[in-house]
Amino acid sequence: MSEPGRTRRGSGGPAGKKAQEKGQTAAPPDPAQQAKDICYRLLTVRARTRLELEQALRSKGIPDDVAESTLGKFDRAGLIDDASFAETWVRSRHEYQGLGRRALKAELRRKGVTDDVAAEAVDMVDADAEEERARGLVRKKLRAMGAADEQTKVRRLVGMLARKGYSEGLSFRIVREELSYLDPETTLLDDTLIE
Repeated sequence: MSEPGRTRRGSGGPAGKKAQEKGQTAAPPDPAQQAKDICYRLLTVRARTRLELEQALRSKGIPDDVAESTLGKFDRAGLIDDASFAETWVRSRHEYQGLGRRALKAELRRKGVTDDVAAEAVDMVDADAEEERARGLVRKKLRAMGAADEQTKVRRLVGMLARKGYSEGLSFRIVREELSYLDPETTLLDDTLIE
């Protein structure tokens, strides 16, 4: 509930009441100002690609010409930078979500980052870093798996790595190495079985 004498936002504050008293209607909101407000609000939360901002403006009913003009101004001001976004996104998603290069590239594509920019950003994750991250994911998952049989472990571990964008070859190799470390007697993932 609002306090006596105070009005809720958008409920016809003092300016709205004066306009109503004079018989005037409030001016329709300026689409250019609305577009800027939407972009600023979204960019305050996190960096966005041009496509993400364009889609947000379209969903709010901002005319295409106004959206394009606003995005151009934000672009020239350096507030939209798909390359910087891609680098930050790759670093964050690889480190905190454990995503592999293939999944990272797919996410960037969905966010509207060009293939060249996405490839350059994903190249920051070298093969050694990707392997080490995958190995860490497998070790963590193995600790939580308990007494599942080996076939179940293999299926779950390889499936997890595949969903996170790791290649099949890398996934099988790491799972084989980690399982053989736990049980040197295992033959479930011998080279002959995965060729």
